[in-house]
Amino acid sequence: MTTTVAIIGATGRMGRLVGEVVDELDGFEVVARIGSADALEGMLTADVVVDVTVPAVSQSVVDFAVDNGRPVLVGTSGWSNQRITALRRRVSAQPGLGVIVIPNFSLGSVLATAFAATAARFFDSIEIIEAHHASKVDSPSGTAVRTAELIGAARANLGPVIAPHADQRARGQQVSSVPIHSLRMQGVVAKQDVIFGGTGETLTLSHETLSPTSYVAGIRLSLQALRETDGVVVGLDQLIDLGA
Repeated sequence: MTTTVAIIGATGRMGRLVGEVVDELDGFEVVARIGSADALEGMLTADVVVDVTVPAVSQSVVDFAVDNGRPVLVGTSGWSNQRITALRRRVSAQPGLGVIVIPNFSLGSVLATAFAATAARFFDSIEIIEAHHASKVDSPSGTAVRTAELIGAARANLGPVIAPHADQRARGQQVSSVPIHSLRMQGVVAKQDVIFGGTGETLTLSHETLSPTSYVAGIRLSLQALRETDGVVVGLDQLIDLGA
């Protein structure tokens, strides 16, 4: 049985990549490639929807899909805990419907974030530096936000991280008490460093995306999981076994 797919944001760099992945994935077929000038109703010709738009419009795309009973794979940044909480309420009114929100499709990035959450229990001084290409419209990145939120969750019984002088703009934006510093530069695809400071030492967990092809495995996995998902799932880490 073939699952038909509508890609919203199909003309962007991620939209084109998703299209290429679906075209080569057994059991899936793209039937709608929707850009900013196209009506959202076009997604209703498909079984599932992939949203790779921009943060300003992503929520309206997802809301429209959910209200019309379409499972959604969200690959757009900007989905904070507050947004996801509202999404869970919306999806709960549609039993059996699934939405998967993926801040980063890279397996290496997901592992680095998981390692950061583990290390967060052992260090009180933690900051994130993330860099993306100059055309990325949002900052901090969804990956950095997700990393900071998981660090905060891991430290729930320990309290906030040490972030002196956080009132100064140059100290970055705090998410779950973790300062995040964003770079938007030519020549960069994506890079994130999580830096942990301790007594007489630092630990840096670094991940760099060298090519968008690093997202292919995660896109495939997410699309296949969407067929069986019920409710809202956040993060590629929820779709793979990190038990080890």
